[in-house]
Amino acid sequence: MANLKDLRTKISSVTSTRRITSAMKMVAAAKLRRAQDMAESARPYAERMERMLSSLAASAAANPESAPPMLAVRGDNTHLLVLISSDRGLCGGFNAYLIRYTRERVAQLERDGKTVKIIIVGRKGLTALRRDMSSRIVEKFEDLAKPAPAFDQARTVSEKITSMFETGEFDVCTIIYNKFVSALTQEVTPLQLIPFKPEALPPQTDEEAGPDGKASYEFEPDEEEILAALLPRNLSVQVYRAMLESFASEQAARMTAMDNATRNAGDMIESLTLRYNRTRQAAITSELIEIISGAEAL
Repeated sequence: MANLKDLRTKISSVTSTRRITSAMKMVAAAKLRRAQDMAESARPYAERMERMLSSLAASAAANPESAPPMLAVRGDNTHLLVLISSDRGLCGGFNAYLIRYTRERVAQLERDGKTVKIIIVGRKGLTALRRDMSSRIVEKFEDLAKPAPAFDQARTVSEKITSMFETGEFDVCTIIYNKFVSALTQEVTPLQLIPFKPEALPPQTDEEAGPDGKASYEFEPDEEEILAALLPRNLSVQVYRAMLESFASEQAARMTAMDNATRNAGDMIESLTLRYNRTRQAAITSELIEIISGAEAL
């Protein structure tokens, strides 16, 4: 049984830990508000650009020979996975879910006879995958989200992807990140970047629809030139969006993890305090018995 001094030391240590976790929770909550605003502000632009490119790609599909390289499917043998993780820990299962999904994706691709290459953004992803997947890691980026993701940082990643694509180092590129849903929910999301995969277009609005009910546009220059210019730009936009979503998800996961840690520390303090009081009362009772027994002996 622990003595009173040991229990006091444990209570003091857990109390200090609770102060730290509580402070980290408040810091994460403050960062979450800004990160959530940034992520939600970037969504309409990224979605609108993707919709516009889907419309252009549908128009250019009639002439696949002149389609830009990022739109044309040139093979399915080599896959590049871009993992967006965090540089710091103490954020619950934020990185664990990403790492598990990436391992499963790599295993599935290799079972299908594909070659896999990995670009990692974030120190935690590199630490987790470096031991058994170092031969697949072709590039790493650390501290890109300090103090928050910026478009120039996303462009650094997209330029690396573009240079690898231009030299024929991969056929398909997919980015894997945590999408921010709410403060309690983050979803591991894969998004194919290259070749660009047109999405099903939503119904046109009244402003966009022509007399026949379909969108009517005139392009200058033609669709192929516009696509060739916008597809690399879209690559940077989607990487930036993924980094913003990941940053917001990281702060939400850290806030939740620190809140749970603070609650657990409080429960532990209550348990240790109760144990301390019982031990103290037992010691006092034992001393009283010894005094009474000695007095009766006299």
